Amino acid sequence: MLLYYISDRTQFPGNEAERCRQLLTRLSEAMRYGVDYLQLREKDLSSRDLEGFARQLRTENRQLRTENRQLKTVLLINSRIDVAIAAGADGVHLRSHDVSAADARAVFSRAGIDRVVVAVSCHRLDEVRKAAHHDADFAVFGPVFAKGESEVAGLDKLYEASQSGIPVLALGGVTIRNAASCLAAGAAGVAGIRLFQAGSLSETIGKLRSLGG
Repeated sequence: MLLYYISDRTQFPGNEAERCRQLLTRLSEAMRYGVDYLQLREKDLSSRDLEGFARQLRTENRQLRTENRQLKTVLLINSRIDVAIAAGADGVHLRSHDVSAADARAVFSRAGIDRVVVAVSCHRLDEVRKAAHHDADFAVFGPVFAKGESEVAGLDKLYEASQSGIPVLALGGVTIRNAASCLAAGAAGVAGIRLFQAGSLSETIGKLRSLGG
């Protein structure tokens, strides 16, 4: 079961500096507990601040991997290929209206980076198929449960999306209670913000891991 933590420092209390410290602590904890993917999604940060934040995470992630070779958390930057390259992140998470996964790989390749992870946000089945066609590593599909700007997809659509030839992670209203139904529908794992930012992270990860057998 793949676990994908998407960051949002605005969910933490305090001023900007305090929220950033809390997020960094939480993300570091997530890497230590072995989540598969982290997405730095602080879209309102300046390029300089976003890169600085990403560099801190990259440095700590590499240190943790040195201490424990079983830890393999992949650090992705939301949308900003330039920041991902500058910060030495493992890859990028593309929004549904960004360039294709193939085009993103070409940008990394021109920068001399050939080993890169590219994920894509998808809200419709045709977007998942496009992501697969353009060689994305995986798609995040939703919202499966939660209502928001997009129409709720539901488990039936999640099942269809999971037949597209690439791993699909469920997003949107996913909880420990309903995560098993996402796996039963064919999802390779789950993604979320509040799922990983509220409560005990060790308990959350432990319970989710147990669902995957």
